[in-house]
Amino acid sequence: MGIAELGHTGLHVEDLDTMRDFYSRVLGLTVTDEAPELGATFLSSRPDVEHHEIVLAKGRDAPRGVKLINQISWRVADLPSLQSLYRAILGYGSPIRMVITHGNAIGVYFSDPEGNPNEIYWQTGIDVPQPFGKPIDLGMSAEEVIAENARLVAEGGPAH
Repeated sequence: MGIAELGHTGLHVEDLDTMRDFYSRVLGLTVTDEAPELGATFLSSRPDVEHHEIVLAKGRDAPRGVKLINQISWRVADLPSLQSLYRAILGYGSPIRMVITHGNAIGVYFSDPEGNPNEIYWQTGIDVPQPFGKPIDLGMSAEEVIAENARLVAEGGPAH
């Protein structure tokens, strides 16, 4: 009994076409269904397991800048995937809020085209008490990023 996992979330959007393009082309989610009559698009990172993890639906009526959600977090399987998505987000021109290590995960915090906060992260497998957050450079090789993460965790100290 109880919640097993978060299945999906939905966002009201202003520009469905732009948002579909961002979540599918830039983040690599698969469009699994569309309901044009409802103004909705369903997307999944694992369409063979989960029909959709996010629904984009027309109808946002809050102005941009209004805080509607804290963040949508997307986990990746490995560090090269995180680095590849980071480059895609930069290439798209999305605002990057921060690139940090939490020690137990390395994350990229950014905004989608309508300003909704997102995070993509890779779990490092290291147990680190939270909160912990220090800037890290994803432009290095994967081996260098892993070594830098270990160094920052060993250094300890307060989060930056």
